[in-house]
Order: sequence, then structure tokens, then C-alpha cells
Amino acid sequence: MWIESAVRITIASIGLLLIFARGRATRVVTHSPALTLQVLVAAVLAVVAAEFAVRRIHQQPAEWQLRDEEPRRQDDPQLGWVLVSGRVGKVSIGGRSIDYAIDAAGYRVSRAGEHVDAARRAIVFGGESVMFGEGLTWEESIPAQVEALTGIQSANLAVHGYSTDQIYLRLTRELPRFRRPVAVVTIFMTELFGRNLDADRPHLAPGLVWQPAVPKARLAAMAGWLVPFRRETTVERGIGVTREALHAIVQLARDRGATPLVVVPQFGAEDDTLRALRERIVTADLPSLLVPLDRDWRLPWDRHPNARAARAIGAAVARTLSSP
Repeated sequence: MWIESAVRITIASIGLLLIFARGRATRVVTHSPALTLQVLVAAVLAVVAAEFAVRRIHQQPAEWQLRDEEPRRQDDPQLGWVLVSGRVGKVSIGGRSIDYAIDAAGYRVSRAGEHVDAARRAIVFGGESVMFGEGLTWEESIPAQVEALTGIQSANLAVHGYSTDQIYLRLTRELPRFRRPVAVVTIFMTELFGRNLDADRPHLAPGLVWQPAVPKARLAAMAGWLVPFRRETTVERGIGVTREALHAIVQLARDRGATPLVVVPQFGAEDDTLRALRERIVTADLPSLLVPLDRDWRLPWDRHPNARAARAIGAAVARTLSSP
């Protein structure tokens, strides 16, 4: 939002400058048409040259810009990307050293050498960086909190940067591996809804039809990061597909005899726009859990939930799954 506001202020400033300098600009255009033409041609050529220059950079989707960022990711033709399996990524965040241990199946585990046993009873967690536990130790993460409270093994399938349809696709691939799934827990946050509208990754069309990533001009992609404008038709389609994907996740769980649950963390007061969006997507017939959180329960360096928020979410999930 800060970036968007800065861009708008810049555009407004340029507009004011043109208003006050319109007389001089008019004289230049009128008395020096050749110069004006040269400037326009130079501007067009600059745009074309810039496009060819940035095409030399291997551009990732918006949620995967840095290939060396931990936890490491690798390309996947169906899902876009998955975590690199069988390794431990070490990061220093907020003065703490944190290990991201990933087992051979690509799931986050407590430490190197551990693995999720697909033959045992398990609560399967699908999601993105919030469910993965960005900036948190394994013990502080939501799946680990639920495991500690319920005594049931947790399987953390979350992958950084996933949209709701990517979460669904990953669960479709991985859930059949589990012989005794007790529950399938996924997450939806209205503030992350924008990534559900991105087509620069494998995604789902209405009817949950798989679509490949749609490449677009690099400069257009950069402009989209600065000014994330969306057409109304794009938003409406995104709302419909997100709703379909969440219902499909619920059906996946029920088909395996597992309890489905969609967790909806809510930091602070929810404004009318976000509430309307949430209510259109997380409909009353979805088994969902709204978890109110203090707006300050976030990591100090970004917007992810801190350990206190993860603990509150984990406790709410455990209570819900344990209730008759």
C-alpha cells in the first residue's frame, strides 16, 4: 500500500507540474515539432530496449523473486514450485537462528533426519508461509502447536507463496499418500487474496480447470507490482475460483474420512470491504474457524504472525478438532 501510494503521489505531482508548465510545453510542441518527435521516438525506443534488457533476467512469480531465499524452492510443472526436499535451511531472523528442516517428501519437520510417517494418523496442513511458520521455530509453528495439544502427528505441506488453488493442487497430489488422515486444515486470509488473481503461475480457471502460467511483458509485470490494479471481472473470477478451491479441499478431506477445517486468522478490526470479501468466499456451508488476533501479534520485520499469534491459532484449531 505504501508503494502504491508513493506511485500515486508521483503521478499526481507530474500532473501538477504539467498543469503549471503547460504554456511552456505548448510552445515547445508548437515551435519545435522535430524536437518533440525526437523525444517521443526516444521514449518509445527506451521502453523497447528496457523490455529486451529485463527479459534477460529470469523473472519468478511475485511470491518467488529470490531463488536463494530460505526455505529453498524448485520448479514444479504442475504446482509452479515446491520446497527443495531433504535439506535444512538456516536463517537469522530478528536476532534468532532458525532452522527450516524439510524431509524427503518436501514437508517441514522438527529437525534433520525426521520425517512424516504417512502410515500413522496425521492432521494434514495445507497452506503458504503463514501455515509453514515463516520466522518461527518448528515448535512455534501452527502445525506443531496442534500436534503438541492433540497428540496427533502433524504433516506440514505448506509452501511459501502459494495461492488457494495451488494449496488445493498440492493437497490433491499429496493427500492420497496418507493412510489415516484425521483432519485436513487449510488457511484463508483476505489480505493474501490478491495472489489468487495472478496468472504468472500455474492456476485454476472456473470449474477448477488447470491452466499453465501465462507469461507477460516484464515491464508490464513490474508496473503491476507498483500499481496492483485489477479489473472487476478478474476479481469476480478470483472470488469464484477461490470459493470453488476451498469447497474442493473440504470434499477431498471428507472423501478420505477426515475432518475438514478452513482457518481464517483476523488481525485486529476487519473493515467492511474485507468482511464482504471474506463472507463471499468463506461461505456459511464451509467448515471454517475465524480466529480473532491482536493486530500487533506479527513479526516485527514483516506481516507474518508471531509466536503468540501462531499459538492462539493452534489452540483454536486443536479445540475445534477435539470437540465432538
